[in-house]
Amino acid sequence: MTRIRTLIVDDSALVRKIVTDGLANDSEIEIVGTAVDPYVARDKILALDPDVITLDIDMPRMDGLTFLKLIMKHRPMPVIIMSSLTTAGSGKALEALQAGAVDIVAKPDGAFSAVGSSELASKIKAAAQSKYRRPPPSLVTAPPPQPIPKPPPPAPAELTARRARHPVALSSQRAKLLPEERQRAYAPRQLILMGASTGGTEALKSVLTKLSGNLPGICIVQHIPAYFSRAFADRLNQVCELEVREACHNDRVEPGLVLIAPGGQHMVLKWHSSHYTVELNTGPMIHHQRPAVDILFDSAMKAGAGPHALALLLTGMGADGASGMLHLKEAGAATIAQNEESCVVYGMPREAVRLGAAQQILHLDHMPARIEKYANEVAFKPTSATA
Repeated sequence: MTRIRTLIVDDSALVRKIVTDGLANDSEIEIVGTAVDPYVARDKILALDPDVITLDIDMPRMDGLTFLKLIMKHRPMPVIIMSSLTTAGSGKALEALQAGAVDIVAKPDGAFSAVGSSELASKIKAAAQSKYRRPPPSLVTAPPPQPIPKPPPPAPAELTARRARHPVALSSQRAKLLPEERQRAYAPRQLILMGASTGGTEALKSVLTKLSGNLPGICIVQHIPAYFSRAFADRLNQVCELEVREACHNDRVEPGLVLIAPGGQHMVLKWHSSHYTVELNTGPMIHHQRPAVDILFDSAMKAGAGPHALALLLTGMGADGASGMLHLKEAGAATIAQNEESCVVYGMPREAVRLGAAQQILHLDHMPARIEKYANEVAFKPTSATA
């Protein structure tokens, strides 16, 4: 079995040792080297040809985000960002995902727990299966990967301050909302459910930014570390017509609102006579995940959402969400899996297709139109009797 050749890039000797020791007993991963900064990492990438890189986001001579952009431009490969649990760290990590990183993981501040080591190992294995992985050598002659150029000399501290990030321009589609879309109203049972993992933050952004603001309530589970989920929701809220926020315990599900499960907590849907609410808990991990998509999907089925729901399963490694989607389909829900071509990792959607849980298999770019179609199908126009 070919092991996943992994390079650890971090300016902290302690973190490099913690990560190396934490992954030492995984038979599928080989730590081929470590690097103290991007200058050393550039040479080791050329010498060691790793399959996956873990990259610290904050380093003194060059930050990880700048180096990541160099990697993606000159030698694309799977990169996992390691970031501190701070507001600034989470913001930079989300920028890294937008720049091409496959996933993020919380940087250890002490010894890696067994759970932390397992989480990082799973992310490395998912990254190795992503679309960024170079194909094995073949008899067909092909141009070799371009070497990453040497980074420029470090600039003086006063010149390296980051410019304030300008707000992302809102999608032009938001200004084109049709009158009939603005007038749509829904029975309280109508619901949209979404699940994603590796590659899912950018996939969800791609879908949500193309949607109108008048849709049934949306509940999302994205596999993401605790703390990063709030920054993710806040960033989406800045660029979407829909209101997007990290879910809180007992939040009510309402039209025009997107609730994203907090990292580290399962999100459970409940029906209360006239509306849905979400409950959060720290129950056992499912498929090594918390939050888990299956928990959300199965709770929606138990809450009676089946005949009224649209469920979508996006890019990600593993099988989370597939069985829950099957249960929803059997209860009458419309179900959609992302196709292989548009996935970063074709794992969760593939399992849903294998189980027969997905009624449709769609390219990511086609999902917004399908969601709007669902909204049009289930909507009713307010009247004097119902308004």
